[in-house]
Amino acid sequence: MIQPASEATSTATENELDIRGLFRTLWSGKLWIGGVALLFALFALAWTFFAPQEWSATAITDRPTVNMLGGYYSQQQFLRNLDVKANLASADQPSVMDEAYKEFIMQLASWDTRRDFWSQTDYYKQRRVGNSKEDAAMLDELINNIQYTPGDAARNLKDNVKLIAETAPDANNLLRQYVAFASQRAASHLNDELKGAWAARTIQMKAQVKRQEEVAKAIYNRRQRNVEQALKVAEQNNISRNETEVPPDELPDSELFMLGRPMLKARLENLQAVGPQFDLDYDQNRAMLNTLNVGPTLDPRFQTYRYLRTPEEPVKRDSPRRAFMMIMWGIVGALTGAGVALTRRRSD
Repeated sequence: MIQPASEATSTATENELDIRGLFRTLWSGKLWIGGVALLFALFALAWTFFAPQEWSATAITDRPTVNMLGGYYSQQQFLRNLDVKANLASADQPSVMDEAYKEFIMQLASWDTRRDFWSQTDYYKQRRVGNSKEDAAMLDELINNIQYTPGDAARNLKDNVKLIAETAPDANNLLRQYVAFASQRAASHLNDELKGAWAARTIQMKAQVKRQEEVAKAIYNRRQRNVEQALKVAEQNNISRNETEVPPDELPDSELFMLGRPMLKARLENLQAVGPQFDLDYDQNRAMLNTLNVGPTLDPRFQTYRYLRTPEEPVKRDSPRRAFMMIMWGIVGALTGAGVALTRRRSD
């Protein structure tokens, strides 16, 4: 009974953690811990001088003002008014500024826009190595270095875009160039849409004017034929004076001959001299068609955005963060040194 109890006590003693002995061992190996931590920190410091740097510039944008859209606004509004008048669109549709900014945001976030932008920059051309796969991989990385974040009205956040480059001036300049590039592409798409809509309205107005002309001509031919037939009947029956008390304008076509030859001849001559008659809508449509035939005046460089935060040169580098890297690798070195100290103590 005494022998098993003593064996259990010795086993429990062996499994106990000697905290005091552990700290005594670590203190005795403090040179290893401090030396390895310093060595790792110095390596991290040296690495930060040769590692690729990352600087980011940020821009915040919002919809443009009327003045920024220039002539595009007035011409697009002109077409909208035509649509509202023709009942082709409602009056509560989004404003021209909203539509222009929507196109700008679409281009700003587009993968194709980012690819085309980098493909024509000297920043990308100077870094190409001539290998198609490596150049394509670098282009994909550059595309991902432009990051668009949509706004959130609930949190009062606006649309923003960030560009990462190797130097602070490059980040600032490239972001300004990219925003202008996206705006120019948006303006080009909007101008193409304006030109197509203008051509469609012109064709539509031409068809409407021609339809009004055909209707007026048909009415004129029918009235002329009725007067000619009435004159023919009056001549056959030798009716030389007005034989009815009904006003001429209220007389049905079948009884026009009762007006007599002189009045019918005068009416026919007057009808032939005046020709087809058109209402006010026809004159307005003709004037509108003359305006549409001139065609739109396209401005290729109107601005589809305005800055709420203009890009500037960043003052802090995103990567590598020197102090963070030295602290992190210093801690890793201290742990490594502690492991070396414990290993040497156990071997002794």
